Amino acid sequence: MLSRVIAACSLSLAALLSAGPVSAIELPLPAPGDDIVGQVQVIKAKYEDTFADLGEKYGLGYSEMIAANPGVDAWLPGVGTEIIIPTRFVLPAGPREGVVINLAEYRLYYFPKDKNVVYTYALGIGREGWGSPVGSTSVIAKTKDPAWYPPASIRAEHAADGDPLPTVVPPGPDNPLGPYKMSLGFHGYLIHGSNKKFGIGTRTSHGCFRMYNWDVTQLFSMIPVGTKVRIINEPYKFGRSEGKIYLEAHAPIDDNGDPSVVDKHTAVINALLKREDIASQMQMDWNVVREVVAAEDGLPVAIAQPQQVQQGGSVAATVDQDAMPLQ
Repeated sequence: MLSRVIAACSLSLAALLSAGPVSAIELPLPAPGDDIVGQVQVIKAKYEDTFADLGEKYGLGYSEMIAANPGVDAWLPGVGTEIIIPTRFVLPAGPREGVVINLAEYRLYYFPKDKNVVYTYALGIGREGWGSPVGSTSVIAKTKDPAWYPPASIRAEHAADGDPLPTVVPPGPDNPLGPYKMSLGFHGYLIHGSNKKFGIGTRTSHGCFRMYNWDVTQLFSMIPVGTKVRIINEPYKFGRSEGKIYLEAHAPIDDNGDPSVVDKHTAVINALLKREDIASQMQMDWNVVREVVAAEDGLPVAIAQPQQVQQGGSVAATVDQDAMPLQ
């Protein structure tokens, strides 16, 4: 795996870390027709490194670090161990405007108006039984130093666990909303900070979207009320870069935040068919597709080259739904 990762490290590290030592990632948008931003990095672990700390440093969530580094101890990687930092992304399909949240990758993308950049942030999402919503909405309000009024259902849950909550938690270090919140049109759902940074990149919330506090501070300062928000759940993303087609695969989850038993064959085909520009012009290497889907490591991998145009100017169909047994 490491050799293919190193081969993918082709973009500017300076551009990737232009935001400095904080975790937010600001990246220039790709050329028209391309879909991939950022680069994968490979570092050597120090004695004190953990995946949680490295994720915080590089703008990644815990699950992203785990997926990209199978077999490595998350809490004691070991001095000198090579660690993959998965900061290369296939942009979600669809309009590049406003906020796009992809539950399957625990990640938010913000496309500001009149700027040729994308900001991307790690997220915590709804845990099992408290799934985050899917659909289109908008930011309807912004609040600095919010108080938290726990709903009755959450107070009952905590009381049953012997951890009763007050009716209101004032702003401050113990407030689970962090320093800022952005209210969505879906009633009761927020994008907000957190008082527990280790929950970023996992299913830990009651449906809201948690961010590192410095990330939510930056996003809050940029995003206006009325910004469109599109929430998707797409574990398989196809994208084009410099004439090649890439696939990025994540572990599927269902819309309630539970591990999914989705038919991977059907899910991959459906994701590909959403990209007619790709499906009709490329010859897929289905052996590589199977490897990428099995790995579910979140790393974009080249799976196709441009297909030769046949006599008469037509392009052969490439989506053979019986040629790709994935399970």
